[in-house]
Amino acid sequence: MTDRNAVILMNLGGPGKIEEIEPFLYNLFCDPDIFHIPVGQNIFAKIISKVRSGKVAKQYELIGGGSPIAELTEKQRVTLSEELKELNVDVYTAMRYWHPLTKNVAAEVEKVNYDKIILLPLYPHYSIVTVGSSVNEWFRHYRGKKEKVKIVKSYFNNPEYHQAVSAKIDETILKFPREERENVFILFSAHSTPQSVIDKGDPYQKEIISSVDSIMKLRGNSNRFGISYQSKVGPVKWLKPSTEGFIKKLGKEGITSLLVVPISFVSDHLETLYELGIEYRKTAIETGIKNYEVMNALNDSPQFIEALKNIAVKEL
Repeated sequence: MTDRNAVILMNLGGPGKIEEIEPFLYNLFCDPDIFHIPVGQNIFAKIISKVRSGKVAKQYELIGGGSPIAELTEKQRVTLSEELKELNVDVYTAMRYWHPLTKNVAAEVEKVNYDKIILLPLYPHYSIVTVGSSVNEWFRHYRGKKEKVKIVKSYFNNPEYHQAVSAKIDETILKFPREERENVFILFSAHSTPQSVIDKGDPYQKEIISSVDSIMKLRGNSNRFGISYQSKVGPVKWLKPSTEGFIKKLGKEGITSLLVVPISFVSDHLETLYELGIEYRKTAIETGIKNYEVMNALNDSPQFIEALKNIAVKEL
């Protein structure tokens, strides 16, 4: 009898409409893997989510009124399901902070007697605040046999992932004037994280650097490039250089064509569409960068889905 297995695609989730922003933020600020508040974390989360939701709502309005991450992740799930159908594999989506919530998916998966369950985060690079948080949330709610569960911690060094990113870069460079394409500066922008997390041994920054080096090596170092970090929140020290600061620096150096690659994101959402696509575009123009493009996230790129398929098959 053929084994029946499951693959769980893990992502952060996002509010699909304005009224979902505050509860989404509440779930985020309740995460003990990101915010270490020994007493009253739910009270802190309630206050801060209410304060921030108004400002964030304006940003979501500018990208259509909500995050497309659920729709894009569903496309990834459906496409991967088709690829794995012959192997008798069911593919689920488990979101960390919004629907379908991890706790509900874990309960659903428990009802089926799967032989193996592969947790496959949609984060190529491991960090305790992304992959770690998603996996911890799974085991807070999953009551089945833990020995059935296998975890893909990261795939930052996966050649097919590198090829998928490189193909997207090629696609986006075509948006620049022909005479500018060899001069385009490629800025790989990753979601930032507190420096204290890295200082404790988190491999996230090293894995980002390794991915970028491998992608540019694959491309024969076709263009000048750099790495920066975005989406800092709060007063503590975060990874540097900041994407905004790096863009200003490039403008002062006379760079006129800039391609920003959202290296740590595989699905478009607020950070790619608003922060990179709108906010930092304005920064770029103000500093003299005439040609500014943001690469779409991998989303349902065929090469990326193939990479996910092969990663899952290897684990199975």
